[in-house]
Amino acid sequence: MIKKIKVEDALGMVLAHDLTRITPGEFKGAAFKKGDVVKKENIPQLLKIGKQFLYVLELSDDELHEDDAAKRIAAAISQPGLDFSNPHEGKINIIATQAGLLKIDAGVLLQINMMDKIIVATLKNNFPCKKGEIIAATRIIPLTIETERIEYLEKLAAQHHPVLSVKPYRSLKVGAVVTGSEVFNGLVNDEFGPSIGKKLTDAGCRLVKKVIVPDDENRIAHAILELMGLGCDLIITTGGLSVDPDDVTRKGVLKAGANEIFYGSPVLPGAMLMISKIEDTDIVSLPACVFYYKKTVFDLIFPRVLAGEIITKEDIAAMGHGGLCMNCEVCHYPVCFFGR
Repeated sequence: MIKKIKVEDALGMVLAHDLTRITPGEFKGAAFKKGDVVKKENIPQLLKIGKQFLYVLELSDDELHEDDAAKRIAAAISQPGLDFSNPHEGKINIIATQAGLLKIDAGVLLQINMMDKIIVATLKNNFPCKKGEIIAATRIIPLTIETERIEYLEKLAAQHHPVLSVKPYRSLKVGAVVTGSEVFNGLVNDEFGPSIGKKLTDAGCRLVKKVIVPDDENRIAHAILELMGLGCDLIITTGGLSVDPDDVTRKGVLKAGANEIFYGSPVLPGAMLMISKIEDTDIVSLPACVFYYKKTVFDLIFPRVLAGEIITKEDIAAMGHGGLCMNCEVCHYPVCFFGR
């Protein structure tokens, strides 16, 4: 139960919640914190932030304070091992403790946010998150909430646990097949290292070997089988995927015995993407656009491969919604809608 008391009569009272002060463009935060004792010198400032009355909180056995409710919500929806901030103005942040791929059960999240008085805000599913990054936040809307409402949420979350998690990235052994007679013959510079190669090493992967081959399906197939023999977890081919008759990378990959999962993606740049498998080894075939654009379909696919996801044709088809990169002059990916 909450009792309403005039500010002038609240001397010695212990605040039951944070009191927010907002100065437009300058400050938003707690002017007074939960647990602060109201003193005579506080009265003018309380009045200045619009508090003519304060509230004494007297919880019944079937009520929870906003801080306690937020703690229980965060624990209920989160994968073990995620970190939580201390409650601040009733809100708790959920924090990744390792780099990885964020996974959200969007259906259950919707059910939770359809419940009155409770909110959970997250980053988008499949977001590539860093260690220490805030991936979600939760709070209740009022100061207190019925315990049974939180208990219902806990049961719902337990049935689908975890509602949010981070799949850690794997450190992969990678082989590369750079195709193109113009590169093989030294007429064009090999740009694999500054583009795809850097993204591999930045992700903690090891490039076992890079093979440069001409536009010859037999040479491409042989290179793939050579890298398979070296124990590569992932093989990346670049170039030779357009409709030009001289582009034979797809034929070479299939000749090596790969099972094609899909060819073509509703993502620009990167429409000619191909993904296939030989036994347990993933083969990601990238169009030449990856050497030109800052972000392409590779940046959407690679985190999912690192996290060990099985990528289906339906997954790729779904990427059409948000699959158009705006090629901004200053790239802010992944803090943009590309791939979301």
